[in-house]
Amino acid sequence: MKKLNISVSPHIRSAVSTSGIMLDVIIAMLPALVASIWLFGFRALYITAVCVLSCILGELIFELITKRDLTITDLSAVVTGMLLAFNLPVDIPEWQAIVGSLIAIVVVKQLFGGIGYNFVNPALAARVAMLLSFQSTLSSYVPPRSAEAVDLNSFATPLVHLSKGEMSELPTLSQMLVGERAGSLGETCAIALIIGFVYLLVRRVITWHIPVIYVGTVFGLYLIIGGDLNAAVYQVLSGGLLLGAIFMATDYVTSPPTAWGKVIFALGCGLITFAIRYWGTYPEGVSFSILFMNILTPYISKLTAHKPFGAVKEAA
Repeated sequence: MKKLNISVSPHIRSAVSTSGIMLDVIIAMLPALVASIWLFGFRALYITAVCVLSCILGELIFELITKRDLTITDLSAVVTGMLLAFNLPVDIPEWQAIVGSLIAIVVVKQLFGGIGYNFVNPALAARVAMLLSFQSTLSSYVPPRSAEAVDLNSFATPLVHLSKGEMSELPTLSQMLVGERAGSLGETCAIALIIGFVYLLVRRVITWHIPVIYVGTVFGLYLIIGGDLNAAVYQVLSGGLLLGAIFMATDYVTSPPTAWGKVIFALGCGLITFAIRYWGTYPEGVSFSILFMNILTPYISKLTAHKPFGAVKEAA
């Protein structure tokens, strides 16, 4: 006779694990990593390795000191390191990359309780902290395939040209798609990022809501207010919009879990990104917009939460 075991909820079990999800995200980022090596040379791989190793060691040492359970095998530190590297220029000094990695892992993630408890995306928070601390480094970029000449060449990104109305200085759209432009390691090759997006959709790691609505909002606002289709397309392909929309705005911990919550979150990201790029002093607004909406995520989640059948609303 079989025994009937009764336990508290949840009763649904799944084979999906944190490490499995993170592995899928890593696989989705590999095309962008390969593209960055092709565009900027093997220093791109070196900087990525520095960030990943710094994140892993930072998490390991912190958890050993605080006597917490070790979590480096869940691969979340690897994802954070890769995302941070993708947001950095290829010629960044190694020590600055290490500082940024420790800010992401120790300050933003571990001090708030570890994975699942950070209220903002660790890689983006570290990137903003580095932008404020090392502004000259984070605002200087080398052209593709010129990593060995980092002391001789520094080129403006397409967003800078767009903000100044220098349309003649922009790369062609085909160059924008393959990444033949100045920018951070993982943001330049749009095709590689879109391949990663498709992979995540097929694997059902993310849904279409946040990336499509976020990018569509920025595109639509520039098309309506700017009235220039060509400029609107360049805004989508420039900066870290695709990178942020696909890999960082979709973070499970810092984005709403419901479909309508994702819609509101993505619309907010798009509006803030447009406002910063169009009216602000910074040519890029992706990092700030996602971080701001990360802070609002608990309120959006509460507003759009599904009510259990038969639940009675509590009196005020």
